[in-house]
Amino acid sequence: MSNSLLLLSYLIGSIGFIVGLKMLSHPATARRGNLVAAGGFLIALIGTLVLYRDANGNHLHNYGWIFEGLIIGGIIGVVSARKVKMTAMPEMVSMFNGMGGLCAALIGIIEFDHKVHLPVREYLLLNGQTISILSNNTIQTGLILILLIEVVIGIVSFTGSMVAWGKLVGSIKDKVFKGQRIINFIVLAGIIVLFIYLLCICPQHIQLINGDLAGLKATFQISTEAIVIFCMIILLSILYGIFFVMPIGGADMPVVISLLNACTGVAAGCGGLLYNNAVMITGGILVGAAGGILTILMCKAMNRSLKNVLLGAFGSAAKKQDEEGQAHGPIKEISVSDAAVVLAYAHKVLIVPGYGLAVAQAQHACHELEKLLESKGVEVEYAIHPVAGRMPGHMNVLLAEADVSYDKLLEMDDANSEFPTTDAVLILGANDVVNPAAKKDASSPIYGMPILEVDKAKMVIVNKRSMKPGYAGIENALFFEPKTSMLFGDAKKVLQDLTAEIKQM
Repeated sequence: MSNSLLLLSYLIGSIGFIVGLKMLSHPATARRGNLVAAGGFLIALIGTLVLYRDANGNHLHNYGWIFEGLIIGGIIGVVSARKVKMTAMPEMVSMFNGMGGLCAALIGIIEFDHKVHLPVREYLLLNGQTISILSNNTIQTGLILILLIEVVIGIVSFTGSMVAWGKLVGSIKDKVFKGQRIINFIVLAGIIVLFIYLLCICPQHIQLINGDLAGLKATFQISTEAIVIFCMIILLSILYGIFFVMPIGGADMPVVISLLNACTGVAAGCGGLLYNNAVMITGGILVGAAGGILTILMCKAMNRSLKNVLLGAFGSAAKKQDEEGQAHGPIKEISVSDAAVVLAYAHKVLIVPGYGLAVAQAQHACHELEKLLESKGVEVEYAIHPVAGRMPGHMNVLLAEADVSYDKLLEMDDANSEFPTTDAVLILGANDVVNPAAKKDASSPIYGMPILEVDKAKMVIVNKRSMKPGYAGIENALFFEPKTSMLFGDAKKVLQDLTAEIKQM
């Protein structure tokens, strides 16, 4: 009876994950989706703590350690979630994703010693010394395979996420050294070779250390060689996680975060397979699949293959143009009062949010300007590029926090069809995603990347702090076009000043 109830709790938990993920696809239901998924997890957790029995019918033990972990982790999670600023959300996502990868890796490491021990009936004593596997070799090899995949992917996800976190907070710079790709390949090849070798030798390196096989009371121990190889795999996985993220620059961070998120999901799913836990398998598959699909969509939005993102890194330290951002022609500045007149007397305005909006925490000020313009009869919508900001959906999350209607958020293709009939475009901190060089300059490192075609509008107002290049490290040709006017300053203050000017009209 208890086993059936446990399976039912896992089923409810799995359904909660699926329904919650579906609800996350729309801002109006996203918060409830989080609660539904959390509720499903809670039911599965309670079911495990209360109903779980091992093969001998025993309950879980060490409840003290379990509840200490739940309480400490819960407090850290709640405090972190409540205190984090929206501008720091990408860093938090990287940090928590890394913790998930580390958790999966630690499970695999701990289970390594357990899973290499087969039931004694599956062994045969040969020549008084060697133990050979009879009938369970395929199953045991499969378990070891899953375990090794979990450990390698979990560690790579953890170390890669920590490097990504360091890059996002600015404590780690992009580092590219001569021969780095070759070294990365060697490290990855070393992991694969040792992986295969350990997979092959593990069953043959389990030794009888005491006991009686005939009486089914023997004790076994894996050989020192296999343990050393396992530790080498762990070390190389740590190095690879660091090396493969280190050269990737800020422009590619959305793709990297999505990829690492998918890796953590795969590692968690492998943990579910080890424990034959349906809810862990479901959660891992959902995270891995969602992260994988999102990674593909991000690459498509940048017109780059995943291979080019991981090896090319156009946002890395190798800049294609002048680091100082020297102008390639004259620019035209506009005052706040003149910009207010342009916006107030326009028929249609499209706002393009970028990371500058996030840094200034100007989403609420932007929404106030939007409502004011609409009260004067101006049609206002937002043009959202898939990779704007520093993580997938960054701009959507910011604007949702300010209660901007989801119906006003136009995806890139829809926005591009609206620009030709738009009187004014207000760009708030976006750079590479509006750079016409992506369509016109074949020598540009972002050439071919789909962009928001703001240059088709009648007038473009660009709000930036300075003329500094974006993450791709190249000048934005849009800034020097005749229809473009630069409005320098902090996005929040500029938006507040624009609102005050329009109210006085």
